[in-house]
Amino acid sequence: MCLLLIAIDHAPGHRLVLLGNRDEFRARPSAAAAPWPDAPRILGGRDLVAGGSWLAIDGDGRYAAVTNLRNGLPATAPRSRGQLVAGFLRGTQSPAAHLAAVRAEMDAYGPFNLIVGDAHGAWLLSSGSTQIHHLERGIHVVSNGPYGTRWPKTDRLGRAFAERAGDPGAHGDRWLTLLADDAQPDDAELPDTGVGLTLERQLAPILVRGERYGTRASTLATIDAAGRAALSEQVWSFEGASAPRHWRYADEGYWKMIGAEAADEAWRRATLRDD
Repeated sequence: MCLLLIAIDHAPGHRLVLLGNRDEFRARPSAAAAPWPDAPRILGGRDLVAGGSWLAIDGDGRYAAVTNLRNGLPATAPRSRGQLVAGFLRGTQSPAAHLAAVRAEMDAYGPFNLIVGDAHGAWLLSSGSTQIHHLERGIHVVSNGPYGTRWPKTDRLGRAFAERAGDPGAHGDRWLTLLADDAQPDDAELPDTGVGLTLERQLAPILVRGERYGTRASTLATIDAAGRAALSEQVWSFEGASAPRHWRYADEGYWKMIGAEAADEAWRRATLRDD
């Protein structure tokens, strides 16, 4: 995950809006967002190489998301950053306590920004720092730089969301479309993260296009004023995007797919049973 926006008590009717683009090599095996078979209260995409996730949420409104930190150097570590997301959601620690535990062993992971939260708020830890940041009410955007670093894509996404956040009609797919913005900044605006100008250009837009590496998934996770959790995901290939799939945590205590995709899935399963 390489770009995250988190809006806390900012959009009408929502305690949380979490938007994120996951940028990754296209050949790396991944599973689309769905309830986890071994932890069905958790919903999110899965990395099928190391078993972690880039963004996930559970039915109680606990959530986590991670980005890497880009410094131009090869990043290898004993543990996958995706395990940071899975570890929080599988556990019971408060967000601040979990980040304190991660801070004590952060050298075991590649460089990261990690956001974790629940009904009581959100906290962020950047590897290499001893400070755990409590995210106040408002809009926060992080990418592949340390917390507080401003890049063209972070500013552009923050502005676009702020313009739509107060519009009662701006939600769901309309928020998700903000992540499909592939506008290219001027070279003079680009950061220098040690990867060279050609790669800086490719990675600069909100939506990263590329045949070998690019945006693989756009995700929207929300918690409404009543505490109900939901998640929508759009999967990207080099050729384009799938239709978004929408999930909502039902009062009965399980994740339910909603909309046209749910009808298609129900038909497919019924057909398979008939066969």
